[in-house]
Amino acid sequence: MIDATVADGTVIPGNILTELTDAFGLGRVEGLHYLPEGLMNANWRLAAPDATFALKRVADVPRDRLSRNLGMLASLAADGVPVSAPVATASGALVAEADGGAWYLFPWMAGVHVRGVDLSLSQASLLGAHLGRLHEGLGRVCDQGLLPVVPETITTDVTTPERAVQKSERLSAEVRANGTGSPFDEAATAFLEHRRALITKHAGRRPQDTTPVGSRGWTHGDVQYRNLLWEGGELVAILDWDRVGVRPYAEEVARTAQVQFGVDGVFDLARVSAFVRGYRSVVPLELSALADGVRRLWWKRMTDFWQLEFHYDRGDFSFDELFTADEALLRWWTDRLGQVEDAFAEG
Repeated sequence: MIDATVADGTVIPGNILTELTDAFGLGRVEGLHYLPEGLMNANWRLAAPDATFALKRVADVPRDRLSRNLGMLASLAADGVPVSAPVATASGALVAEADGGAWYLFPWMAGVHVRGVDLSLSQASLLGAHLGRLHEGLGRVCDQGLLPVVPETITTDVTTPERAVQKSERLSAEVRANGTGSPFDEAATAFLEHRRALITKHAGRRPQDTTPVGSRGWTHGDVQYRNLLWEGGELVAILDWDRVGVRPYAEEVARTAQVQFGVDGVFDLARVSAFVRGYRSVVPLELSALADGVRRLWWKRMTDFWQLEFHYDRGDFSFDELFTADEALLRWWTDRLGQVEDAFAEG
């Protein structure tokens, strides 16, 4: 039976569902269940007479880019990366358009999402090795012409302390003007004031160059536990290919380690080191690049307020808990900046 008990915005209207099933040639839908684990885009488990699928609606990635990303997965799978190819529509497209959005479909894959801190040290190392092989595989896909050529150099934005303080002051004014006096408003006010003090105190430790250190190439863009499936202690699937892009490899290594092992306000440094060792067993990323990537990520987190911008600018409260968790981790990280960077260097 189709699950119609979930909150508004998570049910696909009948006419849109029919349009999608016709596009993908699925026939009758025997079950449709919204999956609440996603953050940015909506996902459902869809049961048809002969198979079960994962259906996703993507609202914030252009269709041509999404089609490009999905189109190289068959080659990645053939190269041994734990991914599966998407289901094509009756016309051969990998993305269907309906209800003003882009939709794609994958065969349902068995497995569970495991938080990074719940992985064993050997699994953390295994995850790092998988990320290394993924980067190598994306490089070969690029050589096949399925992705554009990697530019010779790339630059990244380094937010100035002045611009970060201005952003925080604007948000503080927004809380005063439009907040309701809720516990979240009170916490946001305190956090923003403390963040301004941190930015001012540590401004001299920010990256000074817009050109990152080390090699760069095509990357996944969002390797975190909600996008990974494990079965029997093995990684069986890397999901969600919306954010594929060219980045410094050290950026994705550092970000993946943070979202996987920066939990409950602290870094699990033993798992960070195991993860980095696993990655460097496949891709010999320079320690100087890792140090640069970790410092850039720290400063990005220091000067970024995206969850509060969602809350106060868009009225979207979906990421409120992420802000409080990230704020706690940022404070712990800042107090131990050298210790965290040493954990990456031990990998």
